[in-house]
Amino acid sequence: MVHKDLLFGTAGVPHSSAKGTTVEGIRRVKELGLGCMEIEFVRGVKMGANSATDVHRTATSQNVALSVHAPYYINLNSSEPEKVEASIKRIYDSALIGSICGARSIVFHPAYYQKDKPEEVFSRVCQKLQELTARMAAEDIDTILRPETTGKPTQFGSLDETLSMCSQLDKVLPCIDFAHLHARSNGEENSYEEFTAVLEKVENVLGREALKNMHVHISGIEYGPKGEKNHLRLDGSDLKYIELMRAFKDFRATGLVISESPDNEGDALLLKRTYLGL
Repeated sequence: MVHKDLLFGTAGVPHSSAKGTTVEGIRRVKELGLGCMEIEFVRGVKMGANSATDVHRTATSQNVALSVHAPYYINLNSSEPEKVEASIKRIYDSALIGSICGARSIVFHPAYYQKDKPEEVFSRVCQKLQELTARMAAEDIDTILRPETTGKPTQFGSLDETLSMCSQLDKVLPCIDFAHLHARSNGEENSYEEFTAVLEKVENVLGREALKNMHVHISGIEYGPKGEKNHLRLDGSDLKYIELMRAFKDFRATGLVISESPDNEGDALLLKRTYLGL
């Protein structure tokens, strides 16, 4: 589903939600004037089909778009076959329950290089995702898998790797985490020129449609030579989010912008106000 607008929302339930449930989170997102929410399955997929149906009903009635973040512990390049199988199951379960929720995008961190050559990791991850997307298609699980650009040089998932992988696979598009790009480069990727270069690259590799169907993570971030340390509020960080919003506007990007800040709703509202004010 291609969104006509850029929607802003929270990673997980807003902190001001009366209850920590997904359903109450969706209602709170709507009350705040936001448009989307990423369901966090980061500690495991602990939602059943009945709850997912309630989530879908609520999101539809509130007109809130949903996505899903799969569990953190995924490594499609593990040297242990059982860990690879467990990783695939975590992505599959996220997609299955996510699709019942009405979520269109399933975000995950694909792999670690360990001691392998990047090109070997690339082909291994592609093969596993190809098998998984074929299975999902056969079972009519209609979601898009979104490998996320990662925040540390030890993690598979540079921008180029991610876009190249997406160009080779059906129903696979990137989740571009601009805080991670900034941290991975130890402080670069943080100007209007660099942000527009990222969006140009997305369009060149994946076509205009990819800019019409974006899934983006934004937060402040602390980093060092080894990349990402931890997420920060935008106001307490050096991320030039106003320039990023200007790049989105100039490229007429649409889709979901998810705030992964420690103040998830405050920064989602800040991003929305900034964008609308340009």
